[in-house]
This record gives sequence, C-alpha cells and structure tokens, in this order.
Amino acid sequence: MLIRKYVQDDLASMIAIWNEIVNEGIAFPQELCLNLETGAEFFASQSYSGIAENNGKIVGLYILHPNNVGRCGHICNASYAVSPEARGKHIGELLVKNSLEIGKKLGFRIMQFNVVVESNIHARHLYERIGFKQLGTIPGGFIMKDGHYENVCPYYREL
Repeated sequence: MLIRKYVQDDLASMIAIWNEIVNEGIAFPQELCLNLETGAEFFASQSYSGIAENNGKIVGLYILHPNNVGRCGHICNASYAVSPEARGKHIGELLVKNSLEIGKKLGFRIMQFNVVVESNIHARHLYERIGFKQLGTIPGGFIMKDGHYENVCPYYREL
C-alpha cells in the first residue's frame, strides 16, 4: 500500500470515491457531488490531499486543511474516504496516521475533527485507538440522508 500526494491523473478516481461517501449521506457534511471541475478545485485548495494506492488502483484518500484561521490556525482538520470495496483492510488507519505526520510537517500542532457522526463506530474506534480524545457530544448535529438527526462527537489529538 502506497500513501502519497495526489496528482492530476488521480482526480477521476478520487472524485468517484469522494462522491460515494457523499451519496451515502451518513458521514460527510457535503450534499453535492463533485465533478471534474469542482473536484480539481476542491482537492487543489487543501493544504494536502493524499491518496492510498494499492497495485496501481486508488482505494482511499484524505484531505488536510486548517480548521480555522489566525490564532487558531495551528489546528488542522482532515476528512477520509475509503472505497466501499476496500473497507475493512485498515486503509483508513494508514490514511489517518499519514495525515498526522503530514499535518505535523506542515506546522500544525493539533488535529481536530469537528463532526464525527456518533453512529460511525468504526471511525470512532479508530480515532480513539490512535490517541484522539472525544471533546463531548453535539446533540442532533448531523442530518442523515434519510432526514433524521444524529449526534456528532468532536475529537482532537496533539501532533
């Protein structure tokens, strides 16, 4: 498994994986899918966009960017996406660990996840296993695709 910075040739695969998560409607806040134009702009605008490649096929990705500006600009945020057929193979863990390393190299001091849906048990267990701490719970902070509200759990970890 190779984790590396994305290149333009990766965009179509990255957009397809990202859009699968958006369409599931249970994790990302976005409601609109990316196309080649909006996807190119979106991934280029991040501090870092990384991909997981297995035998020449992109199976996951992450984006990393500041969580805020100014006096809070040392806190970064990241989002992760693994293709449905590649889930359960610890690709998410590799992506998270890589993003922690890259975040530190970019000068960030803290990684914070603002919105981890409470029912996303696999992500929550992963984050906790590698040292993230839950900051609390925001009742009804996420609208699921079917219209019901789920709690969200912010997490953080020092880099």
